[in-house]
Amino acid sequence: MRQRAGRHPAGASPSGRPILPTEATTGRGEGRLIQSRTVHRGRVVEITVDRVELPNGHRVDLDMVRHPGASAVVPFISETEILLVRQYRWAVGGFIYEIPAGKLDHRGEDPLACARRELLEEVGQHATDFQPLGSIVTAPGFTDEVIHLFLATGLEEGRQNLEEDEVLEIVRMPFDQAMDWALSGRIRDAKTLCGLFRAHLFRQQRGEAG
Repeated sequence: MRQRAGRHPAGASPSGRPILPTEATTGRGEGRLIQSRTVHRGRVVEITVDRVELPNGHRVDLDMVRHPGASAVVPFISETEILLVRQYRWAVGGFIYEIPAGKLDHRGEDPLACARRELLEEVGQHATDFQPLGSIVTAPGFTDEVIHLFLATGLEEGRQNLEEDEVLEIVRMPFDQAMDWALSGRIRDAKTLCGLFRAHLFRQQRGEAG
């Protein structure tokens, strides 16, 4: 059954967030939302068709995936080892290696609170220290998803609490091996690649890695 289309005011995204300026600081103008129509609202994402006026003046219809955002954690179980998950992903047809991650419960949730929750739920660990590694936009051509990255240390065992759609095993691995797998292509997940390389640079700056 076709869902009834929703309408959103011009100048704001369906989430209520303002449309981000494009090259606004260079005087090249901003994109402008003319109209947004919701065509699907699911458990995780909302799909809209946005009528947009681009900075060059052209008006186009864009299919957009609206996502509340997520947090992901590179957890160091020791000075030289991290925890990954080998998780089943239907979308890619099998198991892949990832860092623990999960979506924000709602737009505006503290990313650190989300990181703490996902670390415990997925790998059953608390952490005494979280260092922010910045954020990434995952696929700016069609989604507003932002993933916040953290490095966690001082791990203490807690209780894993997986959701019914999470099929995974915890993998303890030397950080150097994870970096080798990232370079060789064995690790393909984008947030995991970004998290590993940012963690490597962070540790280099602190004199913790060669």
